[in-house]
Amino acid sequence: MGKTIAIAGKGGTGKTTLIGLILRWMAEQDIKPILAVDADANANLGEVLDVKVPGNIGELREGMKSDVPAGMTKEAYMEYHIQNLLVETGTYDLLTMGRPEGAGCYCYANALCTKFIDFMVKEYDYVVIDNEAGMEHLSRLLMKDIDLLLVVSDPSLRGIRTAGRIKELVEEINLRVGTLALVINRAIDGKLVDEAYQLINEIGIELAGVIPDDPLLAKFDREGKATIKLPTEAIAYQEVGKIMPKIFPY
Repeated sequence: MGKTIAIAGKGGTGKTTLIGLILRWMAEQDIKPILAVDADANANLGEVLDVKVPGNIGELREGMKSDVPAGMTKEAYMEYHIQNLLVETGTYDLLTMGRPEGAGCYCYANALCTKFIDFMVKEYDYVVIDNEAGMEHLSRLLMKDIDLLLVVSDPSLRGIRTAGRIKELVEEINLRVGTLALVINRAIDGKLVDEAYQLINEIGIELAGVIPDDPLLAKFDREGKATIKLPTEAIAYQEVGKIMPKIFPY
């Protein structure tokens, strides 16, 4: 398997948007092949990337309980359908995880998902994962080795404390991380108050960069436009272009 980049952060910090900008930056650097994985239960990475998602792993896992045709093994059912869930764009491919498991035991279904996802990711040089803040989905169904983990926060002290708790959770569930870094998103004029820098130092997390509040990006969000189509001169994308060369796992 190639190298893994993951993003975590509480809802509303713009982490899915950041994933879209990172994927665009990677494409412009001719870094490929890339598998993008939407592991957030909200599952809106497809909208950011302007691709139609045919389904997700959560739905497939549910279907194993009742939809497997007579004479077909569950392994064959999973292998056939998981390939159909993969969206191929020519620049990166997208796999959507969907919601976590509901009531009942999903141990066998999860084991099959893990088996086929592990096989799938071996075909890519990079796997880029949009993850929910809790990280459980990532640790349970994907991989425990991450080359770069970006924790995304808003500029508030409360948001930065939440980023610190995510860092602690990563350590608790024994994720092996090469580089763990913080990105502050939507900062007014690209600046933080002195107390924010002090708190970041106390938490002991590397500050990879501060992305300014971008009116053009906000306009795209309001109008439902795909973030990946943001103009190159947009200040948010310009800042991503400064951050990524410093921390990217080449």
